[in-house]
Formats: sequence, structure tokens, C-alpha cells
Amino acid sequence: MAALAAARVGLCYCLVLLPGLTAAAGADTEKGKAAAGGGCGCAASRGGDGREVAARRYSAAAAGEGRSAGRWPMVAIPGGVFTMGTDEPEIHQDGEWPARRVHIKGFYMDQYEVSNEDFEGFVNSTGYVTEAEKFGDSFVFEGMLSEEVKADIHQAVAAAPWWLPVKGANWKHPEGPDSNISNRMAHPVLHVSWNDAVAFCTWAGKRLPTEAEWEYSCRGGLENRLFPWGNKLQPKGQHYANIWQGLFPTNNTGEDGYKGTAPVTAFPPNGYGLYNIVGNAWEWTSDWWAVHHSTDDVHNPKGPSSGTDRVKKGGSYMCHKSYCYRYRCAARSQNTPDSSASNLGFRCAADTLPGLR
Repeated sequence: MAALAAARVGLCYCLVLLPGLTAAAGADTEKGKAAAGGGCGCAASRGGDGREVAARRYSAAAAGEGRSAGRWPMVAIPGGVFTMGTDEPEIHQDGEWPARRVHIKGFYMDQYEVSNEDFEGFVNSTGYVTEAEKFGDSFVFEGMLSEEVKADIHQAVAAAPWWLPVKGANWKHPEGPDSNISNRMAHPVLHVSWNDAVAFCTWAGKRLPTEAEWEYSCRGGLENRLFPWGNKLQPKGQHYANIWQGLFPTNNTGEDGYKGTAPVTAFPPNGYGLYNIVGNAWEWTSDWWAVHHSTDDVHNPKGPSSGTDRVKKGGSYMCHKSYCYRYRCAARSQNTPDSSASNLGFRCAADTLPGLR
């Protein structure tokens, strides 16, 4: 397993053998702070291996088969112009800057993250097998694992030892073989790669949002604000997102009501009616990753024409300001298209409502 997992690990991750795994996973917060300022730690990556071509071939064959009016509520996002990015970046290496004016035409966005129930319908209809299932493992946050599962693991991601490669972890078994989703059908589906997300969206007659569309939607009509609801993390003491409270990575107090994922309907929606657009689970976008951006006005940008990693947005239940301050609208991160993890999901977008095509 060591050679297999190490071969698939991403650009800024390497697996190391750990004689004392639990101690390493509970590393001090200085490691977390270092991760907050760099590109490592928010999720583990596999190395890309060309599976994107296969996913697109599958998607083309299955295009539109899952269209069902009203099954997955979508919100009309009005066209407009907004300030994308920021001139006050919190994580410079992520390419959050500079602020630039972006014009977006109107489109539709899923009101909720794709849930386990949604994804189960897709799998039952098509027989689709996710990349985590094909690989035989996926990355899981150490704090969510049972002692029995941890006892069989002797590796971790060097830059973020709380990420462990778990045999049998996939969307149906988020924490490995001894876990299931029977009580989490309304929670976001996890352990889905970019390729898996593309397959689902295409089947549903939709697509992944561009990074610009995602960030425009995240802001909910507000301009130059940190979060979808404003600049204060907890207005009037109320929690608006599922993120980490306490000392990362050793103690999540769960003050927002959740220590893992929350139902996709949890917490107040933003100004466009979108739920959990930050926190809960990272969300894939269609863009290739790049960290240099022009300040010129642009219309409906789709990102670079090629790359190695895809952009993900929104942060997750694991994000904390001291470690992964990426639950801001301007924040961003990346993974290889075949990567999967226990905090990574998605939602779809569309140019027109699928049921009206």
C-alpha cells in the first residue's frame, strides 16, 4: 500500500511511514499555522493519471439521463459584475489576488451541495463507480476514524499528518469499511473526485460552475465582503457555516452543532438562497488552477486552458482561521482531478434549468 499510495500523492504531499501515528496526527498547532500560509494541508491529493478522459467519455454517453424537474432545486443567479479576488489576500500563495472586475451572465446554481441521497440515485441509475472505489482507498481526517481502522494504518501525509490513506474509504463508507451513510443521506457526498463530479453533473444535465461563477454566487450580491453574509464570522453570535471550533487538529468543540459534515440544508442561506456555500465540504469548480491573474475586466472567464490541478472553493468543516482560513469567498485551493477526501464534495450549475431543455 505504501508504494501505491505514495505514487498517487499530489504535488505538495508525500506519504511517510509513522512509528507513532496518533502522536503525529495530533501535532502541535505550529504545523497547522504553517499549512494555513501554504498550499498544503487542506486536503490530500492523488497524482493525476489521465482518468479525466475516461470520465468525459462516460459523461458524454450519459449526458442528460438524470434530468428530473425539481429533483435538485436550482437558484437563478442574475447576471452582473463583481469584484473577484481581493487586494488583501490572507494566503498569498493561493493566488487570491489581485481584485479584478468580472462580468457574469445569468445562470443557475444548485441550492444545496450534492447529497449522499442525490449521488446514490445517480449510482443506482448508471452503475457508476467512483475513483476512490477503483483506487481502493481515499484520504480521511484522522479525527474521524475508529481506533480499529487507525490501528491498520502506518502512513500519513507528511505536510499534514492528520490525513491518512484509508483502505475501503469512499462515498458509501466515508471513514472506511466500518462506517456508512445510512444516517447521513442528507449530508454532502464526500470522496468524489473532480472526474466523478463531472460525471454526475453531466448525467443530471448540468455542469460544474466556473470559479468566477462560484465566487459570484458565494458573495450573494454583496461586494468586497469576507463571507457570504458579511465581514463578521458570527453576526449576533449566530453560526452561519460549519467550520472548526477549538484547537486544530486535536479538539473540535462542535460549537456550531457539528464535528463532521452537516445536512446540506443546515445554516442560513446567503443572499442568493444558497446553503453551505462555505464550510461543510469543499466544492469543485471547472477551472484549472493558476495563481497569476490579470487585472483587466473580463467576461465569463473559464480559467486556464490546461493545467495539472482543478480549483476547489469554500473550505470545509475542517477549516479554522489558524490553519486553513479558506472559508472566505475569495479563498481558493486545488487538487488533482482524481483526488478524493473526506471533506471534498461539489454542487452543479447550469445555463438553463435541466427540466426546461
